[in-house]
Parts: sequence; structure tokens; C-alpha cells
Amino acid sequence: MACCLMYRGDVVPKDVNAAVATIKTKRTIQFVDWCPTGFKCGINYQPPSVVPGGDLAKVQRAVCMISNSTSVVEVFSRIDHKFDL
Repeated sequence: MACCLMYRGDVVPKDVNAAVATIKTKRTIQFVDWCPTGFKCGINYQPPSVVPGGDLAKVQRAVCMISNSTSVVEVFSRIDHKFDL
């Protein structure tokens, strides 16, 4: 399974590598043993944008993790059935 970490703002590659190493050593995120797991990382040095009057606070850095799983098959099959796709 793949895991993508998208960083934005005041982040340097050294911090990204340290975060990935921590995830791998602490094993707080469980991956399946039958499939190799890879991390893809991206850095955008522009700080996150804030919408005036919005609910999100202005921050200097942010990260978004996207990962795939075979468990989403059930969700998509329900959507497929509901909308007759």
C-alpha cells in the first residue's frame, strides 16, 4: 500500500525524513505485511492559504496524509449500488 505525505509551508527535507523514520520505527500506523509499503513525500514551500472569515487558523506549516486501503471497496460498492453506476 502507498502512503503520501504532502507538506506545505515552513518545512525542510530533514524534518520530512525524520517524520517518516519516526512513523516506520514507532509503528503507530499499521501496514499489511503482504504488500511492500512506500512513502511518497512532497514539499510546497508556500504556506497554507487562509480564507478570510473561514474556520481555519493561519499556520506556518501543514501536512496532509493520503493513503490507500482495500477497505474502501465496500464504500465504493455502496455508492455504485445507490446511484446505479
